Amino acid sequence: MSLNKTEALRSLPSVDELLRCDELLELRNSKSHESLVGWIRSAITEVRTELLGDSGAHFEDVRQEVVQRIVLQQQSDGRSQSQPVINATGILLHTNLGRAPLASLAVERMQGASAYTNLELNLETGKRSSRAKRVSELLARLTGAEDAIVVNNCAAATMLALQATSAGHEVIISRGQMVEIGGGFRLPEVFQAAGVRLREVGTTNRTYLADYAAALSEQTGAVLHVHRSNFTQSGFVTEPTIHDLASLKRPESVAFIDDNGSGNMFDLSKFGLSEPIVTESVSAGSDLCLFSGDKLFGGPQAGIIIGKKRWVDRLRNSPMMRAMRADKVTLAALEATVEIHLAGKAFELLPVYQMLTMEAESIRENCIAIHQQLSPLSQAAVEVIDCQSEIGGGTLAGQSLPSFGLAVKAEHLESMAHQLRTGKQPVLCRLHDDRLILDLRTVATADFQSLRMRLDELLCAQTAGTN
Repeated sequence: MSLNKTEALRSLPSVDELLRCDELLELRNSKSHESLVGWIRSAITEVRTELLGDSGAHFEDVRQEVVQRIVLQQQSDGRSQSQPVINATGILLHTNLGRAPLASLAVERMQGASAYTNLELNLETGKRSSRAKRVSELLARLTGAEDAIVVNNCAAATMLALQATSAGHEVIISRGQMVEIGGGFRLPEVFQAAGVRLREVGTTNRTYLADYAAALSEQTGAVLHVHRSNFTQSGFVTEPTIHDLASLKRPESVAFIDDNGSGNMFDLSKFGLSEPIVTESVSAGSDLCLFSGDKLFGGPQAGIIIGKKRWVDRLRNSPMMRAMRADKVTLAALEATVEIHLAGKAFELLPVYQMLTMEAESIRENCIAIHQQLSPLSQAAVEVIDCQSEIGGGTLAGQSLPSFGLAVKAEHLESMAHQLRTGKQPVLCRLHDDRLILDLRTVATADFQSLRMRLDELLCAQTAGTN
């Protein structure tokens, strides 16, 4: 029989009692004492709260209920920890998965930066130096810009550029570029937070150079161009080019800022893709060009600002710069990534370009090889299909790459996707047309065996469960 509320509350075990119980022996041996105590206290509090609540909760065995809650909390905590996952979604720059995977050289530099480094020390003179001096020099050399600085992400770069060039003044922007970026952040809100006034020109679909010229006044601090990286406009659409805007006759005190976003350094037309190129913004004459480090640039999360020295210096000397600066580990990874670009080895060494340039036929062959290694039961539920991979990360909107994947046709696909996500080796897939699809373009060769084993395990268990 169930215990009444008073008896149930009295039977709640103590923290010390649970720390000694046999049921938690494995956790006691494998997890830290502090973590285990935290899970125990939280579980006891949960059960006590439910017993005291108005819902009339009751348990046959209060102690066992607390033990089960402890185990569940540990499992939930373990799943929420930062950990490697197998990305079989086909999205190369998956924002929820950390965007661009890093090159081996970048990882090595990050590991080296975990100890003491010469972050702000000139080893030759023994005196203090700029924290990002070498990265700035490398970025300037790579892009042809006069100078460069690095902050913690591209949103910070936009905020800093607006504040340092135009605080208390107007910034002119086309109405068709008033975008919302990931996480619900809208450009008008960024303007407000930076202390600048928004001056929209043109219409949603058509803006002319004359609209910008007519809006210039003594109140103008900057002209801003924002690349619509996460959506496209087509049809009856007109807007000035970067070259047109950079050539716009304006006072010396008015900066032209190009928010490139994606950090693309290459002509991608041979892959059937089209995206603005950073170096073209510099050669067109933009005063400042802003882009992300962890998108098509292929490096760590960072906001990279390149441009004319007098404008970059203004940003560098802003009080906001210290609050937004990148840490030593990020700078180490970014330095390595820039070196790879300078060496002309981006397509060989940066994972995002290795995935982007992979031939669809090679991906099909990988799919076939994995399919043949599946158990007979699993093979019956899986087929090799052609599909489309997306670049993602707010880049190359509406554009995709031909690919191949493993398609699973089975019952309870949502449950299977959940099990793939929550196993010891999390696997991320996508559901489409009543099938679970594993796109191999974004799966590293080293993960093929783990992927096959996880798929076999789940499909065999499901088949056994239906017999």
